Amino acid sequence: MKARLIVAILTLLGLSVAQTQVRISGWGGTDIAIVNGLLKEVVQPKLDREGIRVVYEPIEGDYTQWLFNALSAGTAPDLFYVDIFWSESLFATGRVEPLDAYFSRQEVAEFLPNLIQAFTYKGKLYGIPKDFNTLALQFNRDLFDEAGVRYPHQQDTWDTFEAKLKEVQSKLKDVAGLCVVADFARFGAFAFATGWKPFDEKGRTVLDQNFRRAFEWYTGLPKRGAARFAQDLGEGWTGGCFGGEKAATALEGAWIAGFLRDKAPNMRYGTTFLPLDPVTKKRGNFIFTVSWSMNAASKNKQAAAKVLKALTSPEAQQWVLERGLAIPSRRALANNPYFQRPGKEPELNRIVFQGSTAQGGNVYPFKFQAYGGDWMRPINDALLAVMTGQKTVDQALRDAQAALDRLTGSR
Repeated sequence: MKARLIVAILTLLGLSVAQTQVRISGWGGTDIAIVNGLLKEVVQPKLDREGIRVVYEPIEGDYTQWLFNALSAGTAPDLFYVDIFWSESLFATGRVEPLDAYFSRQEVAEFLPNLIQAFTYKGKLYGIPKDFNTLALQFNRDLFDEAGVRYPHQQDTWDTFEAKLKEVQSKLKDVAGLCVVADFARFGAFAFATGWKPFDEKGRTVLDQNFRRAFEWYTGLPKRGAARFAQDLGEGWTGGCFGGEKAATALEGAWIAGFLRDKAPNMRYGTTFLPLDPVTKKRGNFIFTVSWSMNAASKNKQAAAKVLKALTSPEAQQWVLERGLAIPSRRALANNPYFQRPGKEPELNRIVFQGSTAQGGNVYPFKFQAYGGDWMRPINDALLAVMTGQKTVDQALRDAQAALDRLTGSR
């Protein structure tokens, strides 16, 4: 309080105020305009009273490689983005500052528990989630209407959902019910629904019968006339198929909104939750999230902590939410009026937000200890081999298990 008063008095007297600079970095591209707007309209006005100036240094190109190199060289900024996918390998280096001393329990409790847990490593908190995403099911209302098929809804099981896909695909010959991809980042949500976990208590990955049941259902969708392989449609993701009206449904997060705004602005689409496993009556989901984290070698840690709090404040998250840019990580925003507005984008954002809670069922962060993409590769290879007819399910899963055994140290 005293610091603010001194700054205010000096400002009124026309005297200069010594400022502490805090450097922050994230990736480039479209994110640059978002962060610049957030800093200008929300964050910097708060920090001016504290005598803190934020210096924003966005990074184009391979951000992950740049960050690891910069931390090693001692040139990294005070605050930076950390993607959950590679977070543990970074936290293990000791170059990221634990945040427990800067945030009280009450402050931490204001964020969604799943997101806080995602950035907790060996009992310490290393990042505050700036926003997040989960998977949801988007459906093209016009295509379902044309086929005379009921829209997907949150009570659908894999079986009832598949029946709707098959009916759409049979009636609209040039439209797939769904386009499927050989990617654990989509298939994994269905494996989680069965109760399967990526790692057992010994840290091993076991592709058990629950995993196999989800694998057989997912990879069998094209053969049963409910889906087509994305590559056969000239696409690399389910959103591409959906935006081009090559498929009636998609399995994507809120990031699809901007794509559809540009690709198919007049599309009438709806959003609902992923279908339930007919056996467990649960659904699964991923949490995709990015944190603001602090450099352990920062010379301005107290000032950096104030910047971090401003960047993840309720006002900052409200600003981002109202522009349809990201899903807020704060619990209090769950009942935000924005989510109740009519329209396809508020509905999409609401379903994605709720996907991180009990509505999402068995929800896991999109990270695989320190293995990263090496862990997903055997499963992705198995998905591709079965969907392209190169291997049987038995052979593909046997090969995947052998590769995962080598990776996770199992016999």
